[in-house]
Amino acid sequence: MSLSVPQNGVKADDEPVIELFVKAGSDGESIGNCPFSQRLFMILWLKGVVFNVTTVDLKRKPADLQNLAPGTHPPFITFNGDVKTDVNKIEEFLEDVLSPPKYLKLSAKHPESNTAGMDIFAKFSAYIKNSKPDANEALERGLLKTLQKLDDYLRSPLPDEIDHNSIEDIKFSSRKFLDGDEMTLADCNLLPKLHIVKVVTKKYRGFDIPKEMTSIWKYLNNAYTREEFTNTCPSDKEIEIAYADVSNKPRWLGHPPTHTKILPPLCLTPASPTPQHQDRCGSFMRKKNKLWTSFPSLLIPSPPVS
Repeated sequence: MSLSVPQNGVKADDEPVIELFVKAGSDGESIGNCPFSQRLFMILWLKGVVFNVTTVDLKRKPADLQNLAPGTHPPFITFNGDVKTDVNKIEEFLEDVLSPPKYLKLSAKHPESNTAGMDIFAKFSAYIKNSKPDANEALERGLLKTLQKLDDYLRSPLPDEIDHNSIEDIKFSSRKFLDGDEMTLADCNLLPKLHIVKVVTKKYRGFDIPKEMTSIWKYLNNAYTREEFTNTCPSDKEIEIAYADVSNKPRWLGHPPTHTKILPPLCLTPASPTPQHQDRCGSFMRKKNKLWTSFPSLLIPSPPVS
């Protein structure tokens, strides 16, 4: 079943057919915890292109999915029928083919923005998986060091924020995101990971990103006001569930469970026309500020339309 979405009242026949497959949550339907899935989800949303997204329940491992992309786990995409599975290459491909003037350019202007915060997730993983009390302090310091480095970058003005002809000395950046006031590919990569760090360390270590790191908090809060982030983000509960088994809590850490709240993620409509669809999450297509719901038609063939 193919759907043609109107753009300004006119059908856009030249739109590419894009299908995004992302990891499903614990219920087999909602958006699951996967920063790589959210990364691609955000990129497509920011591009303003029409696309179809389906959550995939990995526990069921549907045979038709294996036939589509053998040995591959989400995220992956199909672009006009061609399957693409490498996240980094998908990002490069989408930036190349979905280019101006029709689509937004998302590459960062400043190379440093692409590497800002790149060590945070590795330090977080070592910290959250640690089960030895005597190693916890050093691992926490390592995480704090990388967070401080990101905070420093976000606080420092970018070159294009500085007017060398002005006598005013700009000490602090006023930008909203890594590379300016709009999200770029760098944000699509970092924000999903940074949010996971915030949620999981709070839940399983009682650790908060220090309030003194005001630039990081400003960065996160700016992201929480953007639908490109909140509507592609798993719930805090899904993130916590994903780390329940790998979060080795040192015996002497007894912090009570706490929860964070952000804007609720987009509720994907469960597909239900046939029994085979019962366990599948529905999908949506987006163009600018409009949403269209539809049943996934790629994994399970739809009956012919008369």
